[in-house]
Amino acid sequence: MSTATKNSHIGRKISRIRELRGMKQEALAAELGISQQSVSSLEQSEHIEDEKLEKVAKALGVSKEAIDNFSEEAILNIIGNTYHVDNSSAVNYGCTFNPIDKLVSAYEEKEKLYERLLEAEKEKVAYLEKLLDKK
Repeated sequence: MSTATKNSHIGRKISRIRELRGMKQEALAAELGISQQSVSSLEQSEHIEDEKLEKVAKALGVSKEAIDNFSEEAILNIIGNTYHVDNSSAVNYGCTFNPIDKLVSAYEEKEKLYERLLEAEKEKVAYLEKLLDKK
């Protein structure tokens, strides 16, 4: 009994690549200038002509060869071999800044802006009073 899976269904490969790219069928359809139903039937096709496959690959941002050679097992192996979580250390992945310090800093900046605005208004009033005194 063979454990190898049938991996020649090009439509499934397109569907999986589209999903991994975070793209909906509607978005792919818009890129290709076809309907969502056409994309659905395209993803159910076991074989697709090269010209259409080239357009789909371009819309997905991959090469035609990437679609032809796509393998779910290879993706899982890459993720499994490169992603590592070390739960043995007690690391806190919290904020790298103190939110209260940021709040105080924003408040102080606001005060400075109000003081500058008040000073500008005082200068304007003084200037207008000076103009009125001349008359």
